[in-house]
Amino acid sequence: MATLRTLRKLCQHTHHQACSLHLSASRQEAVVISGRKLARQIRDEARADVEDWVSAGNRRPHLSVVLVGDNPASHSYVLNKTRAAADVGISSETILKPSCISEEELLELIDKLNTDHRVDGLLVQLPLPEHIDERRICNAVCPDKDVDGFHVVNVGRMCLDQSTMLPATPWGVWEIIKRTVLSLPLMQRNIMVAEFCSDALLFLLGDATVTISHRYTPKEQLRQHTKIADIIVAAAGIPNLITADMIKEGAAVIDVGINRIQDPLTGKNKLVGDVDFEGVRKKASYITPVPGGVGPMTVAMLMKNTIKAAKNLLLTPPERVRMVASS
Repeated sequence: MATLRTLRKLCQHTHHQACSLHLSASRQEAVVISGRKLARQIRDEARADVEDWVSAGNRRPHLSVVLVGDNPASHSYVLNKTRAAADVGISSETILKPSCISEEELLELIDKLNTDHRVDGLLVQLPLPEHIDERRICNAVCPDKDVDGFHVVNVGRMCLDQSTMLPATPWGVWEIIKRTVLSLPLMQRNIMVAEFCSDALLFLLGDATVTISHRYTPKEQLRQHTKIADIIVAAAGIPNLITADMIKEGAAVIDVGINRIQDPLTGKNKLVGDVDFEGVRKKASYITPVPGGVGPMTVAMLMKNTIKAAKNLLLTPPERVRMVASS
């Protein structure tokens, strides 16, 4: 059965599971969803899956990460991914390349990794230097090894409701919703998605009434939609985009935003989301923090994709990998 169809059917039978998975400050405030706790749960599932896979005589799954340049945030993200891989029993490597690497050199490296039978999962950490076409690079990764789910073939498979590599962030958002928020079937939910990852979530949340906006939607128009939403997914990259006056009482708010701003009190940089956390938590029923919300879930779902890639490649002839990678 196709991955998305399976997820949709699961959601119809998912009930409230919040008590053991969250931290709650008080009954009057929102339950703060711990993405770290949920990610540990998923990584435990992934670890058991890897152990079963290896015990059956299969090679340990391997993830290769290509990191270009010296962006501190990218280096931090990659370190989190390789640490998670080690935690669940996936071997990994980080291939460092200078920011001056040419697009052709990077494509040659990807082609080499595509045809390396020891590599199950492959991702190129974004963003890339301006002289490199990110879309061309994403499409150069073999779809069967594309654990980010960015290749046009995987996007197409998702749109056609076929088994595929789901993009890790929207899949992580879906798992948060499925495992914590849902007490009613999706068909009884109004969901507001603000920009990023909206396409993937649209398919994952196929039975719900989904409204999509973007960072340029006028605030008053955005408010009209958020005020009636049962679940709000905010990922427009705008600090404090969603405020308490914009949500209805008891709404669930998933904050995907990652924004670095200067703390007015300390003068130091800090990480915030797209939601006014302190204000919204007084009115919402559930809310994710930044950091510690969606971020850990993204990494956990990446581990799931790597395991899936290893299983798929075992059944994929090397000739097909070379053919797809070069197409």
